[in-house]
Amino acid sequence: MYTTLAIHGYRSLRDVVVRLGRVTVVLGPNGAGKSNLYKALRLLAACGQGDVAGSLAREGGLDSVLWAGPESLAAARRGHAVQGTLRRGPISLKLGVGGDSLSYLVDLGLPVPGETLFNRDPEIKREAVWVGPIMRPATLLARRKRSQVDVRDDGPWQTLEDRLPTHASLLSGAALRELRVLRDELASWRFYDALRVDAGSPARQPRVGTRTWALDHDGSDLAAALQTIIERGREPLAEAVADAFDGAQLGVVNSDGLFDVALQQPGMLRPLRSAELSDGTLRHLMWLAAFLAPNRPPLMAVNEPENSLHPGLLGPLGRLIARASTDTQLVVVTHSLALVEHLRVALAEHGRSDDLEVIELAKNLGETIVRDQGLLSRPPWEWGSR
Repeated sequence: MYTTLAIHGYRSLRDVVVRLGRVTVVLGPNGAGKSNLYKALRLLAACGQGDVAGSLAREGGLDSVLWAGPESLAAARRGHAVQGTLRRGPISLKLGVGGDSLSYLVDLGLPVPGETLFNRDPEIKREAVWVGPIMRPATLLARRKRSQVDVRDDGPWQTLEDRLPTHASLLSGAALRELRVLRDELASWRFYDALRVDAGSPARQPRVGTRTWALDHDGSDLAAALQTIIERGREPLAEAVADAFDGAQLGVVNSDGLFDVALQQPGMLRPLRSAELSDGTLRHLMWLAAFLAPNRPPLMAVNEPENSLHPGLLGPLGRLIARASTDTQLVVVTHSLALVEHLRVALAEHGRSDDLEVIELAKNLGETIVRDQGLLSRPPWEWGSR
């Protein structure tokens, strides 16, 4: 299980370290930095996919994602006006995740200026992989500085002959079995924040059905994903549907190879297809497909799952999240205190109250801070240096 998430210099997250639980709930007002924390998780996943430079480019480049405030806020906290100062340290965006088994950090920056138009391309300056949640010299398995990679198993450090391109992660080479394991884990993290329910959403369109072991990020293969769960028969899908929709029954219709959802509700003479379902009903069906998927990742992050849902569905959603967390670690970004309470109750009913970690973010001088976190409650984390 992952126990720590550390972010330095990413948008409003100037210096944030948080503890991760089996279920981590992220709360806070608009603009507090919840979405930035969510996006930072995506960037870590991109390191495993070999696409961190591309991911940053899609966010507008390194200049757009760096902390936009002064290098230090010490003067502002003493009552002085916020103003720019001469930078003392290098431009740096650092991300890290600590776990019970393997941990990882990456430090990104800008290249040395040269005769090229790509002087703003992000480069990986440094990476490290170690055993356990806290980086120490004795626990390091691999370290990367610029293009040089050093690895060790049980013996001394060995420098790899091949030099890494500055845009490529040391995980891409996977010189050690542990690096391959970590790469595959990060790459398999799953994110849901774009489950559309409007009239033109992909989930409302019949689609060619193939066995679907995990719901796509946009929900376009909803019917196939639900049918896969139904035929596998190992998840309480029927019970979850009845719990959420007052005894309704879920089915999937196959018309010339095109799959569509069919929801039979009490009192209705025929089942409703996906194009006819309300926004909240369709969205909850997508959450059922996501959380009950046969193929679950080590970590799944969802952004504002309560959107479009009637308050009466927050209880079933909380129970669904609690059940899914037995097989996968979850990060839930939400505005709904009611959802958090339902989730808390669902975990407590199974003796799992300690599995819930609630993080409340706030803003101070433009910087995201963790409310009520002090020096003693901040998880230990070591960045090292370039």
